[in-house]
Amino acid sequence: MINKKVANVDEALQGVSDDMTFMLGGFGLSGIPENAIAKLVDLNVKNLTCISNNAGVDDFGLGLLLQQKQIKKMVSSYVGENDEFERQMLSGELEVELIPQGTLAERCRAAQAGFPAIYTPAGFGTEVAEGKETREFDGKMYVLEHAFKADFAFIKAWKGDEAGNLIFKGTARNFNPNMCGAAKVTVVEVEELLPVGSLDPNQIHIPGIFVQRIFKGERFEKRIEQRTVRQRSN
Repeated sequence: MINKKVANVDEALQGVSDDMTFMLGGFGLSGIPENAIAKLVDLNVKNLTCISNNAGVDDFGLGLLLQQKQIKKMVSSYVGENDEFERQMLSGELEVELIPQGTLAERCRAAQAGFPAIYTPAGFGTEVAEGKETREFDGKMYVLEHAFKADFAFIKAWKGDEAGNLIFKGTARNFNPNMCGAAKVTVVEVEELLPVGSLDPNQIHIPGIFVQRIFKGERFEKRIEQRTVRQRSN
């Protein structure tokens, strides 16, 4: 069994450089690879293209990279919680490609499976389809969307073993599984890193074949993006 374990985030991010394209798992602030993001900030790599469902918030997640002007282009489906993102987009400092959420997921999964492209009905007849090939299947129109090409995929999982087998917890099982194996190198940070054989095979969500590097994260804040409360009734 190949051992995918690396000592720490420094070793996990070896080979990262300017002008690369990254996939980053997560939905809102759930399941984001925050240890990898913090290290990318420290490395000060520039001109990045980041593929992620959203861009974090101003002081957390991908918002930290935006603050340091490290991201050149965001490929996302939702970006409404980040004021700095809005400012950079409106000023022309940041290139933005907005994609329907399901299409974003499927373009990741196409890359994971080795498919060059997919056809989807989402976006036909709108700005999303402008300049793209369209085709009719059984009387319905579809848009051709190409699989993503990324240098690194940064993933957050709950448990993993040293062979790279992964288990996700709750809503962290969002874009993370689809991005595993969808880039040249998949780097996973886990809350619990266990010896091979410790995980129940029936509970594994992603097999280690899709992972190149795995390490135990040092910090996980588990923030809530939008907290809504109501007064308790007597």
